[in-house]
Amino acid sequence: MSTPTAMPACLYIVATPIGNLTDMTPHAIDVLKQVAIIACEDTRTSGKLLSHFGIDTKGSKTDEAKSLETHHATSSVEEDDEATTKQKGHNKLWAYHEHNSAIQTPKIIEMIEQGHSVALISDAGTPLVSDPGYQLVQAAHEAGVTVSPIVGASAAIGALSVAGLPSDRFSFIGFLPAKTHGRQKQLNDLIARTETLIFYEAPHRIVSSLEDMETIFGAGRAVTFCRELTKTFETIHKSTLGDLVEFVKADDNQQRGEIVVVVAGAGMAKDTDDISTHDKLLQRLLEDLSVKKAAALASDITGVKKNALYQRLLELQAD
Repeated sequence: MSTPTAMPACLYIVATPIGNLTDMTPHAIDVLKQVAIIACEDTRTSGKLLSHFGIDTKGSKTDEAKSLETHHATSSVEEDDEATTKQKGHNKLWAYHEHNSAIQTPKIIEMIEQGHSVALISDAGTPLVSDPGYQLVQAAHEAGVTVSPIVGASAAIGALSVAGLPSDRFSFIGFLPAKTHGRQKQLNDLIARTETLIFYEAPHRIVSSLEDMETIFGAGRAVTFCRELTKTFETIHKSTLGDLVEFVKADDNQQRGEIVVVVAGAGMAKDTDDISTHDKLLQRLLEDLSVKKAAALASDITGVKKNALYQRLLELQAD
């Protein structure tokens, strides 16, 4: 039986920087230096981060570590850090992702139950926010294992803090479906939500997603576009969805990097003098609703008076 680590045996959920390495907290560094195992999405990506902060990914070869190492070598060889695995001692940095979580989870829980501390990190930011890991946390609770957060950077909360939109109520939606039909369906499900909505999006889909938001939520819906937060070429652009689509399409640089889109809830949009800015939304509602019902729903979404929208719907219907 191996000797347990000096740290309390528990599962630490450790936030790491999303771009600016100085956002790494001393608490996070201290925990990562002391734990027996660091579970991460990609050992190569995390290995570079840990090396920057002088966090050694080597440790004494315990019986539990040997067991986890043997499994890791067979299930995640492609993600091993070659430079690390060739050195003496066990590698305390282990891949943990959606493809191997079913097998790795019980191994990690077993290590904690035997007195060893484990940290879970993601490639960037706070784990479990659009990242794998909830199965491990769920299993820890079910096993009676203590789970402790080591707080730090989060792109979603960082974007919300600078969005200039209501932050008392918000929902994190994450990534929309990649295919147009699924994406539009989910946006339609969100159309009447009154809280601020936070989305992540991939660069190659950002224009399509923003165009769908404009069509479904309306061109006048307020939005804040956040790209490459905390990095050198950070962008924070507050506008309406109609203006944002043109802004992103006109600049290829805005279609690169990590993107967070913070959208105002229904009824929070700033209206322009021209009610026709809501035509895309109105036309979409007319596909499924009567003029009366479409006007009522559009009024709830945009904050524009129902009578004005009703008249515009009649005009559109006549065209």
